[in-house]
Amino acid sequence: MTEFEQIYQTYFKDVYLYLRRLSNNENLAEEITSETFFKAMQSLSSFRGECDIRVWLCQIAKNCYFSYMKKQQRYTEMEDMDTVLEMASSEDIEAWFEKESDAMQIHSLLHKLPEPYKEVFMLRIFGELSFKQIAGIFQKTENWACVTFHRAKQKILEKMEENHE
Repeated sequence: MTEFEQIYQTYFKDVYLYLRRLSNNENLAEEITSETFFKAMQSLSSFRGECDIRVWLCQIAKNCYFSYMKKQQRYTEMEDMDTVLEMASSEDIEAWFEKESDAMQIHSLLHKLPEPYKEVFMLRIFGELSFKQIAGIFQKTENWACVTFHRAKQKILEKMEENHE
C-alpha cells in the first residue's frame, strides 16, 4: 500500500464528513472529497508536516468547496438553514433557534462577521474541528483559536440582542 493510499483510507471519512457538514449535500461532499484527495495527491510532496495531515486535508477541502461555490455564484449563500440550526453550541444560541426568523438572522450575522471570526466559528461548528486543529490551520496557538471562537459567538449574541431590543 502506498503512502497516499494509507492517507486516503485513514482520512477519507473525516474529510467527507467535514464537507458534508459544510455543504449539507451528500453528492457535493462526495464530489469535493474526491477533488480534495486529487489535489492532495498532486501536492503531497509539498506537505511540510507543520500541522496534522487531517488539518491540511480539511484546508484543501475548504478551499475546494469555496472555489466550487464561487463557480456556482452562490458563494455568499453559505449553508442551508438546516446546517445553521445545527450550530447551537451553547444554550444561549440554542434559545434563538426556536423561531425561523431568528435562524435567518443568525445566518445573516454569521455571514457578516469579519475574518478570522467567521472562519474560526465555521470550522469549529460546521467542521467540528478542535481548537488545536483550527490553530494549525491559522498557524496560531490553541488559546488564540479558543478566544477567537468565543469572541465570534459573543459578537453574534450581542447583535441578536441589539436586534431584539
